[in-house]
Amino acid sequence: MKDWDERKTADLSVDTLVKNIMGYGMKAVPQATIMAFNPPPIDGMGVSSGFTYQLENRGGHTTAELYDMAQQFIGAARKRPEIGSIYTTFTNDTPGYNLDIDREKVQKSGVSMSDLYNVLQIYYGSYQVNDFTIFGKNFKTIIQANPAYRKNINDNKFLYVKNSSGELIPVNDFIRPRPIGAASIITRFNDYPSIKITGSPANGYSSGDALKALEEVSKETLTDGYYYEWAGMSREEIEAGNKTYYVFGLALLFVFLVLAALYESWKVPFAVLLSVPTGLFGATSFIYLLNQQNNIYFQIGILAVIGLAAKNAILIIEYAKIRVDERGMDPVSAAIEAAKIRLRPIIMTSLAFVVGSIPLATATGAGAASRVTMGITVVFGTSVATLLGVFIIPMLFIIMENFGRGVNARQVNKKVK
Repeated sequence: MKDWDERKTADLSVDTLVKNIMGYGMKAVPQATIMAFNPPPIDGMGVSSGFTYQLENRGGHTTAELYDMAQQFIGAARKRPEIGSIYTTFTNDTPGYNLDIDREKVQKSGVSMSDLYNVLQIYYGSYQVNDFTIFGKNFKTIIQANPAYRKNINDNKFLYVKNSSGELIPVNDFIRPRPIGAASIITRFNDYPSIKITGSPANGYSSGDALKALEEVSKETLTDGYYYEWAGMSREEIEAGNKTYYVFGLALLFVFLVLAALYESWKVPFAVLLSVPTGLFGATSFIYLLNQQNNIYFQIGILAVIGLAAKNAILIIEYAKIRVDERGMDPVSAAIEAAKIRLRPIIMTSLAFVVGSIPLATATGAGAASRVTMGITVVFGTSVATLLGVFIIPMLFIIMENFGRGVNARQVNKKVK
């Protein structure tokens, strides 16, 4: 790959390079399946970036049927615009042999079927005899045929099995090798035979869009006996995504309680919190317009925008409330005066933060995608929150103050009556 400073065009990006390598592999080495992929964002969470989908066989289907279902699923998923690439490394055509046993000949020769199976297992598949301890360490005793005598299917003539008379008879006399194609490795996920399917979302779509699309394809494609589960980062993303709303809800509740204790009022914190959507509107709008993704970096930026939007509201509402409670001003006059007094510090602090975050929004090089997403979120979210908040925050304060006074007046009237 070229140096970061030289990657000015899309054809030099990592995603383009991955596609080129896969295309080159198909043309240069058609006998093999050559794949290229990005490493995972977190080591140990899978082997590649993107999504990880586990297709499980829960209905007693054969491996061939499971493979056919995987191919149907992949074919349907490739038609979805949210999916950029999708593939599986599982193959069901690895050359192998099926050993057909002449049971009648085995019986006539006085050979036990269990002895014949044991010979094949021991010499080809290995067998653990026992354990022994030497030099303070434990070792396993495993027997298996020498590699030189199990490289070719015709090597069966070197294997012998005893009959009931104690005679050694070549195994080759009883078996007929039949060439087949089969899976070289059968994997399991949560104890079910499974096929791992991986891929990545298309440009302009987030990982969440891709996961949702695959869920819809699963409902349309998978028949009885087949099920799917997510693995790796996809599993973590779904589990974390379900908790995001609870985290934001608890954060807002915590801020509300802090503000209620600060102002010794239950109504004023609503004026602060109701001003926060202006920042969320600015952040989400520009994330969409600039073709960015709703990911963890966007959510971190949203938390910063919420704090800054609340800060602007607090600067105005604090001055307005002092003028209402201590000087007896009406809410409208107090809100207008507070907005004039606190306009300069609001613009200074917000402008300093926005200008300081511009390098994030225009970042290049390794890890730039995360910095750009977070930078765009905080820059435009804070800007919109500041521009609109200066007008909206005083109105919210006036509305909440008048609402509170109306409630108090009704309570007093009830007590008088």
